[in-house]
Amino acid sequence: MYFEGINNDYTMALNYIWVSFFLIGFVVAIIKLVLFQDLTVFPAMLQSTFDMAKTGFEISIALTGVMSLWLGLMKIGERGGIVPILARVVGPFFSRLFPEVPVNHPATGSIIMNFSANILGLDNASTPLGLKAMKELQELNPNKDTASNAQIMFLVLNTSGLTIIPLAIIADRATLGSLNPTSIFIPTLIATFCSTLVGLVYLSFRQKIKLYDPVILAYLLGLSAVVWASVWYFASLTPVQLQVQSTLITSVVIITIIVSFLSLGLIKGIPLFETFVEGAKEGFEISIKIIPFLIAILVGIGIFRASGSLDYIIEGMRWVVNLMGLNSDFVDAMPVAFLKPLTGQGARAMMIEISKTYGPDSFVTNLSSIFRGCAETTFYILAVYFGSVNVRKTRYALGAGLIADIAGVIAGIFVGYMFFY
Repeated sequence: MYFEGINNDYTMALNYIWVSFFLIGFVVAIIKLVLFQDLTVFPAMLQSTFDMAKTGFEISIALTGVMSLWLGLMKIGERGGIVPILARVVGPFFSRLFPEVPVNHPATGSIIMNFSANILGLDNASTPLGLKAMKELQELNPNKDTASNAQIMFLVLNTSGLTIIPLAIIADRATLGSLNPTSIFIPTLIATFCSTLVGLVYLSFRQKIKLYDPVILAYLLGLSAVVWASVWYFASLTPVQLQVQSTLITSVVIITIIVSFLSLGLIKGIPLFETFVEGAKEGFEISIKIIPFLIAILVGIGIFRASGSLDYIIEGMRWVVNLMGLNSDFVDAMPVAFLKPLTGQGARAMMIEISKTYGPDSFVTNLSSIFRGCAETTFYILAVYFGSVNVRKTRYALGAGLIADIAGVIAGIFVGYMFFY
C-alpha cells in the first residue's frame, strides 16, 4: 500500500543518513592516517563506539523516572478534559484558517483536538487524531491524489512544532545533569511561535486567507503581543536577573499546569493515582523502547565526530560566519538544526552528544535544545500524513514546512543569545 511505501522511503532515507556517518567518517579517517600520519584517529573512533553505546544506555535508563512522572501527569490532564477545553478556546481561530472545511464537519473537531494535543506535547494522542483529521480532510478533497489547501495548512502548522511544554527535551536535560533543565522553556516557546507564525503567514498569502479578518487578527495580535512583551521584558534585564526571572516564571507556569491537571481530574472524579500509574507505565515502556534507536544514532554520530568530519563542517560554517563579521559561537549547535527536519532521534542524539562535549548548561547545549524544540520532523510528518491518504502530489507543502523550520532556527539563535550568552 502507498502509506507503507512512503514510510519505507522515509526509513530508507534515515538508513542513508545513519550509514553516511560511518562511511564519511571512515574516508576522512583514512585520509588523515595516510596523508597526515594521524595515528590516533582510528583508536579514537573505536573508543567512541564504546563510549556512545554506554551513554545511550545510561541516558535511556535514567530517563525512565522523568518520563514516567510527566506522562503520568499528562494522562491525568488528558482524562480530566484539558484537550476539549483547549479545543473550545481555539475553535473560532481554526475555522478561519480552514475555510474549505464546513463548520460542523467531523474534520473540524479532529483538527482542533490534534493541535490541542500537540500544544500539550501529547504525542501519543496527537498522531492518531492527526491521521483521523487527514482522512476526514481527504473526504472533502476533490482531487484525491493532490494535496488540498486545507491539508497543506494542517500539515505545515503541525511541522512548525508549536508546543507549550517541551517535555522530552526537559526530561533529557534533567537526565544529562542540567542544573536548570526547564531554562529553555520560554526561549523554545518564543522560537516555536515564530516558526508557526511565519508558516501561517506564508500559507495565508499562498491560499489567499484574509489575515485582516477580525478573529484571526485578534488571535495573532494577542499571541504576538504576549511573545514580544516577553522578549522586551527579558531584554531589559541583566544576565543574572534574566536567569532568575526565567527560572521563576517557568517554574510557576509548569507547577500551575500540574495543579490544573490534578484539579481537572478531581472535578471529573477520575481515580488520580491509578491514572497517574497508567501514564507512568507508558513513560517507562517508551524509555526502554528507545534504547536500541538511541544507541544506533549515538554511535554513528560518535564515529562522525571522532573522525573529525563534523569538526570540518562546523569550522567551514564558522569561517563563513566570521567572514560576515558575526559571532560564530552558535555554529557548534547547528548540527541539531540540520538533523531535526530529517530525524527526531538523530537530533536528540546530537543534542545529547553536544551536552556531553560542552556541558549540559553551556550556551551551545542550551541552543541545541532550543533548535530541537522549535521545529518538527518535517519530512517524516509529510510522508506519514500524506501517505496515509494516498496523496502523491504535495504541491508546496514541503517548501512551506522548511520555511517555517528556518524561521524557527533563526528565532532560536536570537533568543539563545538573549537568554544564555
